[in-house]
Amino acid sequence: MANEIPSLNGLEARIAQQIEPTLTDLGYEIVRLSVLGRETPTIQIMADRADGSLIGIEDCEQISHAVGAVLDVDDPIPGAWTLEVSSAGIDRPLTRLKDWDRFAGHLVKAELDLPLNGRKRFSGIITGTRENAAVIRLDDGEEAVLPIETIRKARLVLTDALIEASAAMMGIASEDEGAEEDDATRRKTPKLNPAKPGKGSRPGRKTH
Repeated sequence: MANEIPSLNGLEARIAQQIEPTLTDLGYEIVRLSVLGRETPTIQIMADRADGSLIGIEDCEQISHAVGAVLDVDDPIPGAWTLEVSSAGIDRPLTRLKDWDRFAGHLVKAELDLPLNGRKRFSGIITGTRENAAVIRLDDGEEAVLPIETIRKARLVLTDALIEASAAMMGIASEDEGAEEDDATRRKTPKLNPAKPGKGSRPGRKTH
């Protein structure tokens, strides 16, 4: 997993490597992983199903239990830490090369670490990938080839076409009903925050 998300390194890459086999067995994939804070770090995991469809509340609970168990054993962070699990959402970040192929035809906004042809920010329609780069068609019809390792952040733009595609992926017959249900899932998906037992924090799990 760490190899699939170029932005991961150090502790984040190590955690991704530790939890990847378990999530793969359960049918999930990491979309984004971040470790925030120092005294009591928060491990934030954004995930979806292996087929790219959105996860719901029960999925977040399952991921949280599974990941928490793995990290309790592997113990990558000394001291107390918390865990947050959430859905990638419809207008999800694109962190892996395969994301750009999966969502070809949809609108994206991207920002690079270093300027490309004098600019860092790009907006356009995804046309796929080329070697190790994402390719988009800009508003003026020109093509931009963005090396995946230089992309600081990229996120799909919420459009009617994206909502319809997401609804179709989840097997929802009605476009209107699909859009409403997808949006509701994105709003209601909890971030689960279990305290790490035995590390100076109160064990348990809370939803907020």
